[in-house]
Amino acid sequence: MIGFRFTEFTPGKKDNRFQDLLNIFMQLLNITSGDVSTALSYLSELDRKYGLTGKEYGVGDFINDLKDKNYIQQDPLNGKLAMTGKSEQAIRKQSLEEIFGKLKKGKQGNHGISDAGKGEEFTAEWREYRFGDTPDQIDMTGSIRNAQINHGIEDFKMSESDLSIQEKDMKTLTSTVLMIDISHSMILYGEDRITPAKKVAMGLAELITTKYPKDTLDIIVFGDDARPIEIKDLPYLQAGPYHTNTVAGLDLAMDILRRRKTNNKQIFMITDGKPTCLKVGIKYYKNSFGLDSRIVNKTLDRAAICKRHGISITTFMIAKDPYLQRFVREFTKVNNGRAFYSSLTGLGTYIFEDYMRNRKKHVR
Repeated sequence: MIGFRFTEFTPGKKDNRFQDLLNIFMQLLNITSGDVSTALSYLSELDRKYGLTGKEYGVGDFINDLKDKNYIQQDPLNGKLAMTGKSEQAIRKQSLEEIFGKLKKGKQGNHGISDAGKGEEFTAEWREYRFGDTPDQIDMTGSIRNAQINHGIEDFKMSESDLSIQEKDMKTLTSTVLMIDISHSMILYGEDRITPAKKVAMGLAELITTKYPKDTLDIIVFGDDARPIEIKDLPYLQAGPYHTNTVAGLDLAMDILRRRKTNNKQIFMITDGKPTCLKVGIKYYKNSFGLDSRIVNKTLDRAAICKRHGISITTFMIAKDPYLQRFVREFTKVNNGRAFYSSLTGLGTYIFEDYMRNRKKHVR
């Protein structure tokens, strides 16, 4: 009887073609806010223009494979195509690989943290015991060896001076709220700023949920009002005809972080514009021209409150207007936080650097 025969797997052209098209399709889904039909229409147009497919494998074959592999599904009532949970996760994973891959190749940031959490990983460094060291840091083998050297082996005893402590890399447990501006200015003047913001949020969410599951990440969006969204909602996020109510966003972020039990709490705010809106009672006070002192003062007040509660705010500003940058500098000074004036392409690297630096510290 002939048993199983194993040979080296060599992927065929069809397999490579599907993966190549899938990578493009995921980018298009992000741009179209999860509209499968529009994304496929764009893909067909790109195929006609640049010849993405060939005679053996076309866009129709790709669509069938998307259905078979459970990346998209068709509503039996209206026939409309929609994303599945698998495709939502695939977009997050692609965002993580794209941003974090660049980060590993680039320079590392240099940002401090406020409080350290419990140590998790031992290093190759040792030192003498100091008051306050925990029992799990004691290197028992090294300590016994020291006792034998210092006191002999016939009458074994161990003193405090014999104890050897192995250093640990301390990793902070961090609670992060990511605020995303969805005001009209995020798509104004023909520049798509909401798509890079979504991509960063999806990459950060995938990093935290897979590599740092004890950390927490909450995502809120703010326009005229602020509201929390789920990670699965990110691909479908769109900018709308809203003003920028930064105060509402900060109030919601503080409310979320007050309920977190971690030592390190931070807000990452992605915005491209000035605060232009307040909610007063049931009405909205809006002013899109210049920096309205009433709105600005309320915003600066929230920055000060965050500081008193130990919540640092890092602002990622994707606009270059000098007067807006001056406002961000003042806002940052009040909070004692950080500010980055980033291009759309550099946004992900800045945020990932800052997050990674804020959760790691070598403690002696």
